[in-house]
Amino acid sequence: MCAGFTVKSLFILALCAFVTAGGSGASLAAQNLSVSGILNSTVSMKAGTGPDFVYGLEEYANLRMQARIKERAVFYGAVNFIAAAGEAANGAALLGFSQGNAALGLSPSAFTYGENYLAAFELERLYFRLNGEYTDFDGGLMRLPFGYGQIWGPSDFLNPKNPLYPDARPRAVLGAGLSWYPADSLKLLGFGAAPRNPFAEGGEGGLVGLSMDQHWDRSSVQALYAFETPRDGSKWGMHRMGISLKADVELGLLTDLLYTYNREANTGVNGLSLSLGADYSFFDGKLLAVAEYLYSGEASSTSIRGGGSLSNRNYLYTGLTYLINDYANTGLALISGFDDVSFTPLVSMENELFQGCTLILTGQIPLDRDLFADNGEYGELGPHTGGSYFNFNAKLRLRF
Repeated sequence: MCAGFTVKSLFILALCAFVTAGGSGASLAAQNLSVSGILNSTVSMKAGTGPDFVYGLEEYANLRMQARIKERAVFYGAVNFIAAAGEAANGAALLGFSQGNAALGLSPSAFTYGENYLAAFELERLYFRLNGEYTDFDGGLMRLPFGYGQIWGPSDFLNPKNPLYPDARPRAVLGAGLSWYPADSLKLLGFGAAPRNPFAEGGEGGLVGLSMDQHWDRSSVQALYAFETPRDGSKWGMHRMGISLKADVELGLLTDLLYTYNREANTGVNGLSLSLGADYSFFDGKLLAVAEYLYSGEASSTSIRGGGSLSNRNYLYTGLTYLINDYANTGLALISGFDDVSFTPLVSMENELFQGCTLILTGQIPLDRDLFADNGEYGELGPHTGGSYFNFNAKLRLRF
């Protein structure tokens, strides 16, 4: 009952904030307030390594609101809602996030459940932006994204990507950023964020940094530096230095690098996370091919130790997407882990049934050496780690 009361209370407070942010009166709020979002209805099925067959049901909504305040300020907010049953409910409760959609990151106290379903609510974004002629200031619960990586994203250390969960919502941080635009193609950003431990009253683990983005007609570069203040009894703190480049020539080329240095841990090459990628389109853009390699050091941004989700070092993502027509496409991809010889093929198909409504079918088949030889040589991308031999999701997505 207490958890349910908390969810309802937060929801009511969020809606009140959204309504009142547009201005001092109801008519002004109605003029300035815009609402958008998505609703995903998902059915999942797995051939499990424990039970022979498991199912999951999930209803997920992301509601985004924006209110302009006069000419110089904008309010942004977003909330996530989830209701789940079966395997989807167990995954959310035990792992703390919805693997299928939201990556909610909720604590168990944020859930309410009883007969038939588990439910949860999360405040995803809550921030403001002040617009100047050459500067912008953002503050609140917001995204601080870095780098141009699409598959692995080493530079995006505040929200490491995982291609096994391509629909996961990017996480926000409580922080602020001051952007300066000395030229149309140049952006300088100074930023800061609260510690990962929200109860750190002394600021241990707080984040400050600088980034620069320069854009040309066919290429872009971003440089990044961030310093994390000492935490967990450390003395020196942590430094992160990165560079991300993309170019559109005959091929689309990408390099994304972030080096994490911790003096007390004597970080060497293990602090490096580096991705190299390329994409190319065939048949007048009908077929898109993508390949991206990742080196993930043991103390890097993409490793489990560094806040990511990967336990090995060398990975390769290869994928093909074919555009059947303006409303449908199909894709085939392979995620490879070379250190333990494990793989996950991914199959997908999307079809826009009508404007704003899309049917999405996805399948994953974890593979490793134990699956074929039964020799106990389990792999990170194999069925033993994921707990299933085959994963299938059918999702109906509504955009509004």
